[in-house]
Amino acid sequence: MFRLPKPLHRLVLAIALGVTAMSSAQAQAPSGTAVPTTDGTLLSVSAQAEVRRAPDIATISTGVVTQAGDANAAMRDNAEQMRKVVAAIRAAGIEARDIQTSGINLNPQYRYAENAPPTITGYQASNNVTLTVRDLSRLGKILDALVATGANQINGPSFDIADRDSALDEARRGALEKAQARARMYAEALGMRVRRIVSISEGGRIDIPGPVPMADMRMEKAMADTPVSPGENVLAKNIDVVFELGR
Repeated sequence: MFRLPKPLHRLVLAIALGVTAMSSAQAQAPSGTAVPTTDGTLLSVSAQAEVRRAPDIATISTGVVTQAGDANAAMRDNAEQMRKVVAAIRAAGIEARDIQTSGINLNPQYRYAENAPPTITGYQASNNVTLTVRDLSRLGKILDALVATGANQINGPSFDIADRDSALDEARRGALEKAQARARMYAEALGMRVRRIVSISEGGRIDIPGPVPMADMRMEKAMADTPVSPGENVLAKNIDVVFELGR
């Protein structure tokens, strides 16, 4: 096996240890700090930017709850009412891709008495679907139609943006511009210049709640033109950028 001469071996070992120490120092440096290197200084900067958009889609959950003395009757009654609700959903122009069953449940109802085991008094059946409404101008009328045809559970709406990617890309560009401006500020304060970007890492998606109403409605009859205020959604992106500064 080939062996390096001892002087050369010690030199290689010293170089390796030096590179390892420098990498460790850079990895442990907190955001916004400059780490000297053999040829320059590394600067780590964190920046966040947000964009605001009026939502253009809404998600609601709706369904039917029924009760009867036996399980079969509870499920039959529920199915009959739910068919009317689904028909109203389709009549409102909601596409099949935007209708998804989210839960079907059948549960016994108990009567509790002191010093006696619980006894079943009947059964409760429920069926819920989740809808995506893509025309927010019709959301109030759709809610009213659901209740008028038998829905006795409505939860929501929650608002979102159909084209999230373009909004998030705008937030990314804004965050990068902030990071670059901050790096130039540090460089000028140090009498240096920004040479290049060494690395960019992106944090997770950040959804900042806007002034959006959330309702939990259990109604027995519909009210005309239920008012709905979509408000505004805020999306944000957080990035970490490492710059190299030099003279």
